[in-house]
This record gives sequence, C-alpha cells and structure tokens, in this order.
Amino acid sequence: MIVIKGVAASPGISIGKAYVLEDEEIVINRIEIDRDKLRAEVKRFKAALKATHRDLDVAEAKVLRVLGKKHAKLIDAHRLILRDSLITHDVPQRIVKEGVNAEFALSESLEAVNKQFEKMEDEFFRERRHDLFDVGKRLISHLLKQTRRSLADISENCILIARNLLPSDTIGLQETKILGFATDLGGKTSHTAILAQTMEIPAVVGLSDVSHRVKTGETVILDGEQGLVIINPGPETLDKYHHAQHKALEEEKALTSLKGLPTMTLDSKVFEFHANLDTPDEFKALLNLQADGIGLFRTEFLFFNRATPPSEEEQAKAYSAVVKAFAPRPVVIRTADLGGDRLVQLGIDAPKNEVNPFMGLRGIRLFMRHLDLFKTQLRAILRASAKGNVRILIPMVSSVGEVHSVRRLINLALAELHAEGVETAEKIELGAMIEIPSAAIMLDAFLPMLDFISIGTNDLIQYVLAVDRLNEHVSHLYDPFHPALVRLMDHIVQTARKKGRWVSVCGEMASDWQAIPLLVGMGVDSLSVTPRMFFRVKQAIRSLRYDAMAKLVGQALSCAESEEIKRLLRDQAGGPPDRAT
Repeated sequence: MIVIKGVAASPGISIGKAYVLEDEEIVINRIEIDRDKLRAEVKRFKAALKATHRDLDVAEAKVLRVLGKKHAKLIDAHRLILRDSLITHDVPQRIVKEGVNAEFALSESLEAVNKQFEKMEDEFFRERRHDLFDVGKRLISHLLKQTRRSLADISENCILIARNLLPSDTIGLQETKILGFATDLGGKTSHTAILAQTMEIPAVVGLSDVSHRVKTGETVILDGEQGLVIINPGPETLDKYHHAQHKALEEEKALTSLKGLPTMTLDSKVFEFHANLDTPDEFKALLNLQADGIGLFRTEFLFFNRATPPSEEEQAKAYSAVVKAFAPRPVVIRTADLGGDRLVQLGIDAPKNEVNPFMGLRGIRLFMRHLDLFKTQLRAILRASAKGNVRILIPMVSSVGEVHSVRRLINLALAELHAEGVETAEKIELGAMIEIPSAAIMLDAFLPMLDFISIGTNDLIQYVLAVDRLNEHVSHLYDPFHPALVRLMDHIVQTARKKGRWVSVCGEMASDWQAIPLLVGMGVDSLSVTPRMFFRVKQAIRSLRYDAMAKLVGQALSCAESEEIKRLLRDQAGGPPDRAT
C-alpha cells in the first residue's frame, strides 16, 4: 500500500480502479513541399488556425456555463497565444522560406520558443511553455485531421489519474463515468480544483508524480477531504473508507434538512448567509437553497464570446431578472473584473500580453480608463435596483481616490437616469472588495465613503504572500491559515466594526469549512459561498459557539506559523474524522 499526500481540492471519497491518462505524443515528420504548392500549404495552416479558434469558442462557452469567468480566463490565454505573431507570422514565413509542411514549421517554431523559455531564470515563466504546447497540440491535431482524445470514451467507472487536466478535458467530466480525479499539478484554487467543486467530484491535486506511481487497473482510494491518494489499499483500509464513504453520503443527505433554518451559532450569533452567482443561468438553483441573498454576482460573463461590449439594455435585463427573483433579499452586483486582454477582444484599445496580469490593468483600474464602459454598467445596475435590493461592489480598489471617483460617477449616472424619467431605488449601498493590502491597511480612510466591505480572500492571500495561486511551483505556499493573513483579516473586520460597517467574506476561504471557525470568531457579518459548499458551511456555523471561536481567534493572532493555527482549529473547533492509515 502506498499513500501519497497532495492538495485537498474537492471534498468526498472515491474508491475504484485507476485509469491513467497517458500524455499524447505526436510524431512530426519534415516533408518538402513543392514551390508551387506552398501557398496552398499556408492556406491549410490558416484553416487549422480558424478551426482551433472555433474549438476555443466551444470550450469557453462550456466553461462559462459550468464554471464562470475563472476558467474562461484560461481559455483567453490560449486564444491570445493563437493571435501571437509566433503563430500567425512566423509559421507561414517558415513554410515559405524553408519549403516545408505546416506541421513541421509549427513544431520548429514551438521548439525555438521552448529553448528561449528554458533559458529564463524564473521557473514560473519557464513553465508557461506548457500553455504554448497545449495550443500547438490543438493546431497539429487539425492539421493531421486527428480526433483529440475524449474522456467520454471511458466506458467504466474509474478514478482518473493524470499529469494535468486542461479546460477542454475537465469541462467534459460531466459526460463521463469518472468518480474522481488526481493530478500531478495544480493547487487548491487551480481550474481543476474549482471545476471539481462545481461538479461535486472528489479531487486531489498537486501530487507531483502520482501519474507515474499508479498503473491503470490498480485499486485506488481518493480522499478529497485530507488530500490523500492510497494505492492498492489493504482490506482494513478499504473497510474504513467504505464506512467513511457511506457515512459521508448519509451526512450529505442530512444537510438538506438545514434548508430554511437560520445561520446561527449555538450561542445565537446570527450571520447573513449568501451564495455566489457566476451567471444568471444559475440563479434558479440558488433560489432552491433558500440563501439570504446573493453575496457576489460576478458580471464578467456578459463580456465573453463577443466582439463588442454589452449594451446598457442587455445588462439591465440580465441584472433585473436576478434582482427581481431574489427581492427583497439583497443582491451584491460586482462591477466587471476584466483584464486588458478582454478589451482587446471587444475591439477596444488596451495593453496586450501583460507580463503580470494579476497586478495589471484590471477591475476598477481598467474601468477608470474606460469611463464609458463603466458608466454603462453602472446605469444598468442602477436601473435593476428598481426591481429589488441591489448593492454595488467595486473590485481591485487600492486607493481612496478610486472610491471618490466611483461615487461621483454613480451620482452622475443617477442624475442622468432621473432626468430621463427612469426609476431607481432611493438608496443603493456601495461596497469595495478588500483584496489588495493597501486597501486593507488604509481601511479606516476608505470606510467613510463606503456602506460595506467584502473581503476577497483569493486575491488578498495571493498578494499578501506574493504567491500566484495558479502556479504549480508555488501554489503550496498559498495558505489561508498563514498568520500574516489571519492578522490582516482580523484587522479588516475590527476596523470595519468600529466604523459601523458590515463585513462580508466571499472568496474561497468562505467556502472552506475548516476556515469557518476563524471567520466566525472574527465576527464577520456575512459569508457568501459556492453553491456546492452551501449546506456544509451552514452546518459548520451552526455547530460552533461564537464566544469560544472569538477566544480561538485571540490565540491564533499570537501564532507564528500556520501549523499552530491549524492545530488550534483541530483541537478546539473539531475537524473531519481521521482517515489516515
């Protein structure tokens, strides 16, 4: 029996036979092309380019429908590569100059760039070559007229083991018999992890070499709670996990009994308990959860798969449908957190190929440069406010001046709408996402201009710890229990409470039941979670005492290492049953 520890990506237990997904290898031969046929060869390459763009459009539509914008950004990265001069210019030029077939010209261009990546000292940038080769594989498949592998072809229940799963692979998991998956690469907030949570598939990622240590057909236990993969378990271990699996299923069924009950601790501390919404298509399912409202309505979906920005009318219609359905419960609408790459695709002038888009022109920074886009969205949101209870949330705020500018623009939009005879709510609350350290540290200066704040833990953690959560080489350092992060979050909550502002948490941390004792103890007012984890987090809150968790936070603030904080949580707040072998 072999036990491998990785990153717990999606809860649940799967037991079954392993199916190891082998890396696809394509052999490319050099073929001399007659001079009079080179133009046709270039035309063949351009046809493959168009076909690959269509592939990405289909993949993005699926990703948006199931996962929302997070995975769509990964598709965007591949689309940008397709538009790079390396592909659009260098390959056709190589075909003509060297008189070779398109497949060979493409593989040579890719290899030349790969050598440049290998020379880079920064390991993160060296590893970006994988995205390049993903796109190259798609192109070559079209040139060779090969059908790419489909996980839907797997005919028996299994646990998928792979080096990595691309968006085009993972989005098809709903159509398969895969019980769970484990990958060498990835972190807790990687696209594979979020996908697994959305589809309710147990998953463990960041296992380093699991794809080389497991053979197809071997019995595997996948523990998505503790991040374990157990290969060829003994009878006793199998019995333990079968029992744990059965118990977990029973607990999952029992969770639905929480529907409609207040989100309240054992000592009567009440929390507003909201759900996250990525696209309007999901709101009917969220209504069934009987959440207290929508704590984060992401609006980026309206800007995808199109060549021009969405109109005010289109936006107002989309927002109004959700607001009306949830009235009088609040709907927190976040203005679009777009990057410059998206504007380029919408035909708007913006920076291309930013080296570090996470810290680049995105969110409110981008909208401050394109006030027409921002004002259009604000007008649409203000129109929707007449249908119910709307709160506006601004992402990526880093300075007081940005909040002043947003307030002025909202007042201008309101004045225009009223002059036009358009009805809006009398009071629309304004909040800011606290996800940049400068905003967290200077929060007392922000609060007089805000009605509420929402802590975006995903970006806050990555900026505080200087860790790119999508980079497999440092994703293990992405730690929501890091003492610096815990201290900063407590500072945010206490500062807001002193000023009488309510505080929400809407990042992945709010959906992590292991972190709930900390959030409860800090005294946040509201949590907004993924639908998948809604009842589980609700149960966690209802099982705690606020006064005990407040004392726990006091102890955590004096800890120097995250392991100390995790030990506190295990010892004082309880935890999952120990299934370690």
